[in-house]
Amino acid sequence: MAALLEIKDLNAFYGKSHVLHGVDMQVGEGEIVSLLGRNGVGRSTTVKAAMGQVDATGSIRFKGEELIGLKAFQIAHKGLGYVPENRDIFPTLTVEQNLILGEKKSGKQKQKPRWGLDDMYRMFPRLKERQHTAAGVLSGGEQQMLTLCRTLMGDPDLIMIDEPTEGLAPKIVDLVAEYLKELKNRGISVLLVEQKLAIALEISQRVYVMGHGSIVFEGTPDELRGNGAVRREWLEV
Repeated sequence: MAALLEIKDLNAFYGKSHVLHGVDMQVGEGEIVSLLGRNGVGRSTTVKAAMGQVDATGSIRFKGEELIGLKAFQIAHKGLGYVPENRDIFPTLTVEQNLILGEKKSGKQKQKPRWGLDDMYRMFPRLKERQHTAAGVLSGGEQQMLTLCRTLMGDPDLIMIDEPTEGLAPKIVDLVAEYLKELKNRGISVLLVEQKLAIALEISQRVYVMGHGSIVFEGTPDELRGNGAVRREWLEV
């Protein structure tokens, strides 16, 4: 499987604080990969570095192109999508206005985008019901749906999603899991940062476990299920 996103010897910094230490990982075309680990180990920093939001050294290649040194908007235009943990919506705009803002505007686009408003409303009927409502009054679950869908409206080839099920009701968590499977069915690769082990193991083809800013395990979900030592040391509370 060809690597769509390839990270090699990634080191990242917040000021003088050295957060990531030589991270190596990759995501293939049409693959769902989960990045697991406890809070504070560097998972979010990894995806922020890929999106050009953190000072970093090493190599981050997307579709063969180096991303280190590029601005976030330049990276997004190359087809890398990012859903932040903080559900960064525009609260005074309506649901539909938020979605339209996510569309990729480019005169060079040769093919029809894979996603449109109708797709978003089909996957999440609640957004259709709330299309003319200000996004700031939505529930946490509705805001998460909106953030996911707005990123999709940019028609990315790979989408990095940071803790999409954090604080959501179980029914909404199941909905998000189905949404992630739908992405794979449409040929979109996913890098998922997630704490809920059950969901990550259910939907992923491969998983990475991070500890202290480094990758401490790489394998299939079944291999992680069978490795009690890794789960106890790096995942279980």
